[in-house]
Amino acid sequence: MQEEDIKEEDQVYYPDVVIVTGMSGAGRTEALHCLEDLGYYCIDNLPPSMIVPLTVLVGLPLEANKRLAVVCDVRTEGFFTRLKDELECLTEREIAYEVLFLDANDEALRKRYSSLRRRHPLAEEGITVSQAIALERERLGSIKEIANIVIDTSDLRAQELRSRIISQFSEKPIRQGINVSVCSFGFKYGIPLDADLVIDVRFLPNPFYDPHMRDLTGFDDPVRDYVMSSNETKKFLEAWYNLLDVVMPGYVNEGKQHLSIAVGCTGGQHRSVTIAEQTGKRLIDQGYNVSISHRDISKHVHGQRS
Repeated sequence: MQEEDIKEEDQVYYPDVVIVTGMSGAGRTEALHCLEDLGYYCIDNLPPSMIVPLTVLVGLPLEANKRLAVVCDVRTEGFFTRLKDELECLTEREIAYEVLFLDANDEALRKRYSSLRRRHPLAEEGITVSQAIALERERLGSIKEIANIVIDTSDLRAQELRSRIISQFSEKPIRQGINVSVCSFGFKYGIPLDADLVIDVRFLPNPFYDPHMRDLTGFDDPVRDYVMSSNETKKFLEAWYNLLDVVMPGYVNEGKQHLSIAVGCTGGQHRSVTIAEQTGKRLIDQGYNVSISHRDISKHVHGQRS
């Protein structure tokens, strides 16, 4: 029983509702965009009194895989009292929630408003940005005290904030936050325009010059074995995999949502198909979301090969 209790305590739960609030200019909009990418149904600038009615429309807590994220700011009159009442209603309805409070120091906020040339929401006539920031901080003091998560974005880049939110609210391992497409192609038909990384494998031994393999593709065992058995391929894959081990975590940490890798040979039939398949399978084994396609293979075969 004791072991079961420990496992239950260690389980991570993901909230049905995330209330994003905090200082204006501290990154609330960026946080909402990130939560939207994670599959949350997102509403910006929602009055606190609308949180519970919105959960009814969304179908919480009964609808599986339905999650809601809302941004609430201090402009709503009676903000703290109304938000506290809504949180109590969520608890009564057994809806799990988190309050995410984004903060930043006064200097960082002033610089952001200066660079964006936007008016602070509390900077009414006769009130400076500094005074508006001080007023907002005073009004939000009670909210910050009840927040489950507080993130200081003073020294955070947008990508770093995204990484923090993904690690906190994503049900998937962080590597699965990036969708990777690996595509083979033939240089004779042009380079894919949407490729982030283009790898040229035309230096590898070409099965095309063997009459027995000319009409085959990288899906066929003789071609795959021919390409994979060469010393050039073995040296290349070692270096290629080392490169991927460096760049893939970097793309994830930068918050990149999609990465397109294009592997090209002359016609997109033999070598590129083989290497694209090997590349995709390696990334899948490492926990990434990967789709593998072969743009030009249909130009060489009739019908679909599995």
